[in-house]
Amino acid sequence: MSTATSRDRTRHPRPRTKDTGPPRTGADEKATLLGFLNYLRDAIANKAVDAPEPQVRTPGTPSGTSLLGLVKHLTSVERFYFLGEAAGDWAATMRPTPEETVDGVLADYREAVDRANQIIEACPDLTLPAPRPPRRKASPSMRWVLVHMIEETGRHAGHADILREQIDGSTGR
Repeated sequence: MSTATSRDRTRHPRPRTKDTGPPRTGADEKATLLGFLNYLRDAIANKAVDAPEPQVRTPGTPSGTSLLGLVKHLTSVERFYFLGEAAGDWAATMRPTPEETVDGVLADYREAVDRANQIIEACPDLTLPAPRPPRRKASPSMRWVLVHMIEETGRHAGHADILREQIDGSTGR
């Protein structure tokens, strides 16, 4: 980033989007966990909405992480843990292809989230195992998967916050 660009952002940052905070659900444990997970899912998806090309797919870190790559990766993670789909090459899940569009990656993510939520809602007891691809070791409980996905999605949402701010100065959820 050039020094002039950095100075301009300091003087004229884009308006901050109002943070709404996590939901105040509490009907039961599943509703609380799912409420927090959906809040984080929305936060990361919203970071990619209207992000300009090619910056949305341009790595913002030496490790090669891009905003679009984070959404693509989380799509694979959702499918793996909640739908029992094999992920294949985890490193490849972080790299969008030139043919993949922001709208397409976001649609895939939202579709995976919708399907995952159906599985979660249908689970009568969080101590039951979550779906896993065939030939894997024993599945963790749905409770463990929900907590893990809150951690995974939250960590990547933080990365997305930084990447989006680097792209155009946009902050907030």
